[in-house]
Amino acid sequence: MAGTLYLVPNLLGIVAPEAVLPARTIDIARRLDRWVVETPKAARAFLKALDVQRSIAELDIAPLADRRAVDDLDPALAAIAAGYDVGLLSDAGCPGIADPGAALVAAAHARALRVVPLVGPSAILLALMASGMSGQRFCFHGYLPVKPEPRAKALRAIEQQSRASERTEICIETPYRNAALLRAMSQTLSAHTRVCVAADLTLATESTACRTAAQWRSEDAQRYDRRPAIFLLQA
Repeated sequence: MAGTLYLVPNLLGIVAPEAVLPARTIDIARRLDRWVVETPKAARAFLKALDVQRSIAELDIAPLADRRAVDDLDPALAAIAAGYDVGLLSDAGCPGIADPGAALVAAAHARALRVVPLVGPSAILLALMASGMSGQRFCFHGYLPVKPEPRAKALRAIEQQSRASERTEICIETPYRNAALLRAMSQTLSAHTRVCVAADLTLATESTACRTAAQWRSEDAQRYDRRPAIFLLQA
């Protein structure tokens, strides 16, 4: 009998696993001996936080070396086909959701192997829930351009898409550029477009703030410097 590919959500920061993850997710993750991970160092930190029973050095932890190279996925797929359970883990949040791992999941389905997603935090969905914006129609754009002019052009384009489709637009930024993105949103978007920033989700310092673009102009954007954050807008 073949094994199972478990999609294991990682923590979004330094927090007790039991404060964020349900017991079933923790129990399954603790017993897995084989892992495919985004970054081995982050995976070892997660497994240490779970207080796994075996020595972490004894676990088979393989990195997703090149998410475009299907051949790199063969050892994990062969292990599942041979009856072993394998966990897929990204550095934070849910694997395959704005994080690598979708190629392994797709390859598992192609071989008719069992795939089981486990419950845990997704920063994108948590931010959308907390924003009060439309959860019926939304689009995640990932990272916007870094340079000011292309970024402003991208912001105006997604604002138009939001207005035309009545949907929420979601993006992220490298934490040390959060303040620059928020200032660009406040200065580029129409005055009444709503902008929400959800930072440090699931952590003790968690905050969600929603303002119009005009209102953000008088706010201190630096308070989001170097904090993991999700940015949402709805025109």
